[in-house]
Amino acid sequence: MPTEPLSQKEIEDRLRELPGWSQEGDRIARTYRLDDHMAAAALVVHVASIQQQLNHHSELTLGYDTVNLTVNSHDAGGAVTARDFDLAARVEAAAPAHGAR
Repeated sequence: MPTEPLSQKEIEDRLRELPGWSQEGDRIARTYRLDDHMAAAALVVHVASIQQQLNHHSELTLGYDTVNLTVNSHDAGGAVTARDFDLAARVEAAAPAHGAR
């Protein structure tokens, strides 16, 4: 059963609860800055683990000292859903342990 898309107002309200996250077209997105490449790579592995636990996966890009995530729900036609915000909140809670800002 597909997840229901959130309204634009719901997306805006939920984004206020996640500083650093923004809407980019049909996705929510966040770029984390880290101290170096190994810290960034460790965050990527942690995010991948969270995604596996939730069975919900983002576009995840590793840079030298950055990690970029963009997420939407394919089972909702590429719209933003509550599942996307659940993933974002879990990543947001894990990121400080890696020194992400």
